[in-house]
Amino acid sequence: MQDTLQAGLPALAQLRPYEAGDYRMAMGLTAVAPADWLAFAADYPKQMAERRRLLAARESDVLACLPGAEAAAQELLDVLVAHLCAVHPAWFTRDGAVLHNRLLGETIDLASGAAPLAIAGRLVQEDFCLNQLHEDGHRLTAAVLCFPTRWSLAEKLGQPLIGVHAQVPFYAERLGSPVERFFNSLKDGKLAQRLNWSVIDDAALFQVSGKHRDGTDHEIDAGNALQRLYLRVERQTFRRLPVSGAVAFGIRIHVTRLDEVVHAPGEAARLSEALRALPPAVAHYKSTRRFSASLLEALAGIG
Repeated sequence: MQDTLQAGLPALAQLRPYEAGDYRMAMGLTAVAPADWLAFAADYPKQMAERRRLLAARESDVLACLPGAEAAAQELLDVLVAHLCAVHPAWFTRDGAVLHNRLLGETIDLASGAAPLAIAGRLVQEDFCLNQLHEDGHRLTAAVLCFPTRWSLAEKLGQPLIGVHAQVPFYAERLGSPVERFFNSLKDGKLAQRLNWSVIDDAALFQVSGKHRDGTDHEIDAGNALQRLYLRVERQTFRRLPVSGAVAFGIRIHVTRLDEVVHAPGEAARLSEALRALPPAVAHYKSTRRFSASLLEALAGIG
C-alpha cells in the first residue's frame, strides 16, 4: 500500500522563474488556492528522510521557538494537520490524537509533547518560519528550517524582516516597506506565493553558508558546468494564522541539475540572459561570479 501511494505522487514541478531582460527586484506574488498550499511530489520520501536526519542530528540548527511563540507554533501544526486530512485523505488520516501518514507508513502521536514545529517538519517538505507582529514590525519568532538556502536560523531568529534580509542587496530600499505592508494586509484564508531562484554549485538541501564568495572555481569549466551546477528554486508561501495572527512563511525547495534544466528549447538562452542581467552586488551575494564565465560559455554552446 505504501509503495502504491508513493507511486501516485505527482511529478516534480518544473519551476523556471528566471526571466530574460533587465533585472527586476519585486515581490512577484501570485494567489494560491487553499488546497494548493503544500507541494507534494515524487521527491517526498527522499526529502523527508533528510528532514528526519537533520531534526535528529542537528536539531539546534533547524528548529527554534522564542518564548511567546509557542501558541503560534501549535496553531500552525493544528492548521497543517487539518489541511492534510482534508485535502489529502488518501495519504493522511487522524484518529483522535494519532495521525496516520500512509505515504511513509507511520503514525504520529500529536499529544506526545514533542515540539509542534518538530512534528510539522516530519510531515511535509515545506519549512516554516513564523513571523509575529511587534512594535517595529513582524519578527521571526519560530521556525523549522531544515533546508536553508545559505542562511543561519540562529543568526536571524528574533529579528524584524528588515534585519532578516539585511544582507540582501537592494532589499531595504526596494522591498522593505512593501513586504511589511503585505504582511500587515494578508488576510486569513488568502494565500500567496512567490518563487526565488539561484544557481549554486552544491546540491545539498541543508546549506547554512556559501553567500558572498569571491574568486574563481577552477574545477568548473565550460565542459562540465551543466553537470556541476544546479538550479535551486524556493517556492515561498504566505498564510495568516487566524488565532495568533502570525504569518506562516513556507519554503519548499526544488533542486535540479542544470543539464536537466536547459534541455528544453529556449531555456539556455533565457537563463543566460537572466544571469547576465544580475547586478554585480546580487551576483556577489549569490556567489555566481565564481563560475559565471564557464557557465555562460556552456550555455552559449547550446543551440
